[in-house]
Amino acid sequence: MTNSVDKTMRIGDVLNIHRGTARILMSFGMHCLGCPHSVMETLEDACAAHGTNVDELVHQLNEFLAEAQ
Repeated sequence: MTNSVDKTMRIGDVLNIHRGTARILMSFGMHCLGCPHSVMETLEDACAAHGTNVDELVHQLNEFLAEAQ
């Protein structure tokens, strides 16, 4: 299993890496983490839909994962 995130990953896959990523995703407006979109939608797609910066989201997720190891 990978411990890093990129913008092509699906939300559900990010949550499977570490449940603590939910807090960061929610801070970017992704409040429906259990909905069907999380299984099919990439971080890039979700950020486009929510009007947020995917590069900043990926950066924050990877920082969190690095610290969590």
